Amino acid sequence: MSHKWTFIIRQLGRSSKLAGVCVLCMALSLMTLTALSGFGASVNQALRDDARTLHAADIIIRSYDKITPGLKQAIDKQIALGAVQLTRYLAFYSVIRTMDDRHSLLAALKVVEPGYPFYGKVRLASKRDFHEVLAPGQAIAEQTLLDRLGLRVGDKIHVGYAVLKIADVVLSEPDRPLNVFALGPRLFVDASDLESLGLTQSGSRIRHVYLLKVLNPDRLDELAGQFKKAAQSDQESVDTYKTARSGVKRLLDNFIFFLRLVSIFVLVVAGIGIQGTLTAFLREKEATIAIMKTVGGTNRYIAWHFIRIALVLTLAGTALGLVAGYAVQRLLTLLLAAFLPPNLNMTISWGGVLEGVGVGLGVVALFTFLPLYRIRQMRPLLIFRRERLPSARRWSYYGFGLLLALVVCALMVWHMQDLRLGLYGTLVIGGLIAAATLFTQLLLMALKRWPINHLAMRQAVRGLFRKGQATCSVMVTLTVSLCVIYAISLIEKNLDADFIQSFPADAPNLFFIDIQTSQKAAVAKALDHQTTFYPIIRARVAAINGQPIQQQAERRKRRDNLGRVFNLTYRQNLLADEKIVQGGTLFDPQATETQVSVLDRVLEMHPMAVGDTITFKIQGVPLKARISSIRTRTKKGFSPFFYFVFQEKTLQQAPQSLFTALKVPAKEVGPLQSRITARFPNISVIDLSAALRIFTRLVQQLSNIIRLFTLLSVLAGLLILISAVFATRDQRILESVYFKILGARKVFIYKVFTLENILIGVLSGSLGLSMAQLCTYYTTRFIFHIDYHPFWGACLIMLAATLMLIAVTGLAASGAVLRKKPIVYLREQPDG
Repeated sequence: MSHKWTFIIRQLGRSSKLAGVCVLCMALSLMTLTALSGFGASVNQALRDDARTLHAADIIIRSYDKITPGLKQAIDKQIALGAVQLTRYLAFYSVIRTMDDRHSLLAALKVVEPGYPFYGKVRLASKRDFHEVLAPGQAIAEQTLLDRLGLRVGDKIHVGYAVLKIADVVLSEPDRPLNVFALGPRLFVDASDLESLGLTQSGSRIRHVYLLKVLNPDRLDELAGQFKKAAQSDQESVDTYKTARSGVKRLLDNFIFFLRLVSIFVLVVAGIGIQGTLTAFLREKEATIAIMKTVGGTNRYIAWHFIRIALVLTLAGTALGLVAGYAVQRLLTLLLAAFLPPNLNMTISWGGVLEGVGVGLGVVALFTFLPLYRIRQMRPLLIFRRERLPSARRWSYYGFGLLLALVVCALMVWHMQDLRLGLYGTLVIGGLIAAATLFTQLLLMALKRWPINHLAMRQAVRGLFRKGQATCSVMVTLTVSLCVIYAISLIEKNLDADFIQSFPADAPNLFFIDIQTSQKAAVAKALDHQTTFYPIIRARVAAINGQPIQQQAERRKRRDNLGRVFNLTYRQNLLADEKIVQGGTLFDPQATETQVSVLDRVLEMHPMAVGDTITFKIQGVPLKARISSIRTRTKKGFSPFFYFVFQEKTLQQAPQSLFTALKVPAKEVGPLQSRITARFPNISVIDLSAALRIFTRLVQQLSNIIRLFTLLSVLAGLLILISAVFATRDQRILESVYFKILGARKVFIYKVFTLENILIGVLSGSLGLSMAQLCTYYTTRFIFHIDYHPFWGACLIMLAATLMLIAVTGLAASGAVLRKKPIVYLREQPDG
């Protein structure tokens, strides 16, 4: 073996604990990004491989109404030519009831025609063929539906105006792999029963889905192009199985987007840990470096020697990071099992893994540069005299910071595939680190000047500033990591408090939708409550000031956008919780053209002002209106509100339905729902409080996964703390020996080191908590538009847990120091 490598092995062996900490930091830096890149690529590959099955067809056409004549003609032509086969299903919600009308439940109905599905299979509990079971007068339900209504296979139920027999239980369906967000369990109904249900009336919320099987696969794109030209782009969407986004893909794309943010954050924090650990490693090797320079070693030779050491550590960290990354990838698959399609073939994506490794190694190299660069500043004379080495030149820090910002920005843009989001993400992470650094420096400066009379506390404070302690790096890392974790917990608690725990006493909890205008008087009498009916006309925004809205581009936005279907309404007055912010009055009485009042939230989707024009399309019919006023809501709650309000004369004759909302005691929800739907089967009743509870459980499940990833950055901070203890081992031993020689008991020494770690925990935890409260305040007030709650009790619990974790970690790392006996230490020292 070469003497160079022998020397390297000896160096690593003598600092094995510090080298181990460095390897763990490097493994952390690679693990999350590698795991997420591999998981994301694996999911996308699996979804691409099973795309036909996930969509049940080659071409998928969706509309909230029957398809337009032009598109229907184009499809019929290709059917006549034998190019495609067609089947269809309708999806909508409706309340189903038991035969005695004692129990009712909102269910997700799927009314299917023969031929569904073209690809994949609807799996039934009986293992029978789907279309053999689903016949006129029969229904197939999810087990959840049977459990909640106390039914069994063979029982009958009321669905709309019809009575259907439950013939089997559905286990899975190809084009509905994601069912966790459904407001109700699935119920399959045969298309021949559609008319007898009586649920598809004017204005009903029904989704028409047309599935086409292309008999010649080579013509797929050609036929899809023809159908797109014939379709009304603002009313009908035409996709192939290659381009359509399934429910699971939409969920996973958005979720992985947030996980990528967290993984890049962990990468940066772990990189700071690498830099701090390598700095501590080199400080421990100062005597070795001084001797090497004294006997003629050049800066270049010494630098290459430590570059080789860093390379060995990097290779070890990479191997460990790959193994851990694979484990995390498998863990993600298990944690997200409820959100993934059944039998989805998940494999390792080596392309994603290699991408993560390449990026991770690049960042590791970036963070190892500055510590290695400082080798040239180490002068033997200063080291032998035990004098403080000069700090690195400022330009090196500024250059490193600029390069790091550019790398993080490039990572953000690459992974987010959006320049704006990439820059925003970079500013968020950079701002957190910069703020944590600034406030940490200020706190340490104040603590250093603070007069302390308590002996143990005074010694603990002095310990924070011993040479090589890296207190600032430890605190910054812990502060930023804790800030993210605290913020996630606080935001989650605020959402729960405002939407669930603090559900307004006067807020409606039952929404009655799809009421026909002819039923208004009868429904009002049946409800026996004073209520307001709101007309709903479904429409899309086609253009603003004559500029067409790019529907596809709008729908790709992660926030609310103009690409979706809106509910228009008409009235002549403001609601109790509304006020005009622009325009003076709701409508200008002198104007002769069509007018529309816009809620201020729409301005967040697209810039608008009073006097601008908006063109809507209502079932393909264009309607151009000028903005007469802009409204805002004066209080946040669950009362009904609309983005677009018209005058009654404008929309009174448009296809519409009505909805109303009531506040009903919990014990009356079931009976009222059953009574209304028994008399008016077409009306759907939504229990908002139950829907919010489901939503909260899902948010908690997803936030726990994000929190798990963020905990890795806390681990990086603890590793830096451990490395700082190892790097200052000699000084700590010397302090311990002096304390013992001067008569201090072991309890006093334990107290000093414990207080030192508690100070780090208190300062980091308090600063992280303060920053988290600011982030939570901004998020709740300006993004979610809900009330802000600080939750001081929960904060104290989190802070206490943090202090305990940091104190135990620091004390455990100091165990060898505390066990050192003075006589043994003095014998080990050279004479003089």
